[in-house]
Amino acid sequence: MIINIRIFFLIFLCISGFSNAISQEFPLDQKTPQSTIYKHLYYLQDDHYNPKKSGEVFGKANAENAEKAIQLKQIFDAHGHFIDLSELPADTAYNDTITKKNKFTPIAEYERIFLVRKNGKWRYSEQSSLAIQGIYSSTFPFGATKLMTMIPFGNENFLGLKAWQYVGILILLLIVFTLHKIFTFLIDRIVQRLIQSATVPTKFRVAIHKMSIPISYLALVQVINWLFPTLMLPVNTSHYISIAFKIIEPVFLTVALYRLVEVFGLILAKRAEKTETALDDQLVPLFRKSAKVFVIIFGIIILLNNLNFNLTALIAGASIGGLAFALAAQDTIKNLFGSLMIFVDKPFQIGDLVALEGAIGTIEEVGFRSTRVRTLSNSLVSVPNGKVADMVIDNLGMRVYRRFQTSISLTYDTPVELIETYCKGLRQIILMHPKTRKDSFEVYLNDMAPSSLNILLNVFFIDEGWSSELKGRHEIISEAIRFAELLKIRFAFPTQTLHLETTPGRMNPDFDYPQDSETKEELMDKYFISLNKRMVEGTQVNEEL
Repeated sequence: MIINIRIFFLIFLCISGFSNAISQEFPLDQKTPQSTIYKHLYYLQDDHYNPKKSGEVFGKANAENAEKAIQLKQIFDAHGHFIDLSELPADTAYNDTITKKNKFTPIAEYERIFLVRKNGKWRYSEQSSLAIQGIYSSTFPFGATKLMTMIPFGNENFLGLKAWQYVGILILLLIVFTLHKIFTFLIDRIVQRLIQSATVPTKFRVAIHKMSIPISYLALVQVINWLFPTLMLPVNTSHYISIAFKIIEPVFLTVALYRLVEVFGLILAKRAEKTETALDDQLVPLFRKSAKVFVIIFGIIILLNNLNFNLTALIAGASIGGLAFALAAQDTIKNLFGSLMIFVDKPFQIGDLVALEGAIGTIEEVGFRSTRVRTLSNSLVSVPNGKVADMVIDNLGMRVYRRFQTSISLTYDTPVELIETYCKGLRQIILMHPKTRKDSFEVYLNDMAPSSLNILLNVFFIDEGWSSELKGRHEIISEAIRFAELLKIRFAFPTQTLHLETTPGRMNPDFDYPQDSETKEELMDKYFISLNKRMVEGTQVNEEL
């Protein structure tokens, strides 16, 4: 810190050697704004010092107007307002572009100090005379000559500056160094109190300390800017130092806000850890990045405004370029809005298993441009957020139950009664399993395939993850095999049986088909009586259940 300040003051000490004399000659007749300001400054130069003559720009040549002329020049010099006389209007009947009157304001910053044309001569207005005293008091709160009178040898010149000015610089350095330590300490303590934590983690302490440094620098710049005019340095030096202040202030402000975003990011991240949703954890980095971008843009705007750039023309030019840029970056903007829609709608959270178009995996990160999905094969797939917002997203991570459906194939020679017993046993296995849904499962003879009788088994497991589902499937299938072995049931596999018939058109002798119609009718009646009995019994059982 102290090294930077030394370098800073060495620079302006070098600058102080520049000439402050008015080299170009202009009339002293006060017929134009140019000649009036030239007269004001000309008679306050060391070579031809005459305050009363300079005071004539306020009216009569008296001590009161001479004091006003001196004070006004000291104000201009203290703030580094170097007036280029060659650029001032040399028209006797000059009119202000806004008021259309004979009025001219030398320094736009001081609107209350202006020249008017009266009786053929230009002079400072009565409003200017009243405004000078207030501006002078705020510019020199301790008085312009206070330090000069305190030092006996203060008026001795050395390298372009007087002795009392060197003493003032040393005093200013001591004040700056002391205040820097005090500000840094106080800001650390204040911010730690604001986050209401007795034991602040190390990362918070580091972030707060980093933020307190530019804030303390910013406060120091304000103090220096407040005390600096009392040194009454030459106008050239003050001019360049004033420009330096205009650059340093927005830089320190931007750095302070930039690091403040880091502190807020840590606070939000800590709160996001306490929420159930994992998407908040991803939202914090996005907030941090976007806030930093806005802080930098804000700092650039302030810097350009301090340096008197025409922001209106700059914004107008940027809007035209921005239109061309927007047309070229349509996909990027679409992805940005897609990411905003993801955070608003929250179709998934970090860590959810989702099925997107062409990708099934776990959501790993949601960025400004794309969403990253870790697939089941452990590869990383990036899907543009603009497409994600338009996709049909199957959020497998939001499932309460995981479905398991399979088909158990039995051989065709398995008796129907034995199939019924086997199905009842499978239902009991599902009911006894601790991880199955007890109110929704199906076990029924479902299909007569070419080589098997198929039993449909449809069951739901309580969702505890992929591994838990696989374990549940293993246990159900294992018990189904054990129960089949107990009942001597054989599982079918695809087979083909070749039957050799006798003479075509004749009955197969291996089968004893019913021959007459009366026997067929008796068998049909017997079957439907039995079916009716089973249906009634089944209805009674269902009613009891």
